[in-house]
Amino acid sequence: MRYQLYYWPDIQGRGEYVRLALEDAGADYDDVARGAGGTSAMMAMMEAGKGTPPFAPPFLKAGKLVIGQTANILFFLGARHGLAPKAEAARLWVHQMQLTIADLVLEVHDTHHPLGLTLYYEDQKAPAKKRTAEFWKERVPKYLGYFEEIVAANGGAYVTGRRLTYVDLSLFQIVEGLRYAFPKHMQAFEENVPRLIELRNRVAERPNIKTYLASERRIPFNEQGIFRRYKELDASHQS
Repeated sequence: MRYQLYYWPDIQGRGEYVRLALEDAGADYDDVARGAGGTSAMMAMMEAGKGTPPFAPPFLKAGKLVIGQTANILFFLGARHGLAPKAEAARLWVHQMQLTIADLVLEVHDTHHPLGLTLYYEDQKAPAKKRTAEFWKERVPKYLGYFEEIVAANGGAYVTGRRLTYVDLSLFQIVEGLRYAFPKHMQAFEENVPRLIELRNRVAERPNIKTYLASERRIPFNEQGIFRRYKELDASHQS
């Protein structure tokens, strides 16, 4: 089956978690909105008003199925491509971790847009700086510490042990994104999560992922996506 992925063409964003899963699985897919007329086709599908239209991108078309929400898409792909355990309890556990990652992604976005999406970053610099300080003091240790403990408890290369799941791919993206957006903060913090950094390195060396990262299919980080680099938000850090 050849999939059609629908997401904004110029950012990694939430679509990148799906791209990483498709790439690692070696799946055939079209990144639709990056082609001619693709964005219009994406908008038309959301505005169809019949069937099961998605609320927002990313969404994935697989045959007659149209699946929205990042964690939901990954739940679907995980079962089809060996990126999730077969046992129901373990499969739900992986899905649960992905939903936790979704919560973290939202908090990352709120560091630069704490007052809302309709305002420019320049209109909320002071609240963003305050939100970012709280994010690094309280939230990053809580989230990354949680996943660090899971990797340690399972004693393997990945969160569930020896086999990679889509959660490992998503954690790779989290580390990469935080390194881009907050290089000083992240450099100081990484010593607290050595197993998570080792996991990131293992994912980066997987053949399909390594090829993807070196290709034009990997959209560079930029200041339109979720992870944005603003020097004033990374100006102070604690070791």
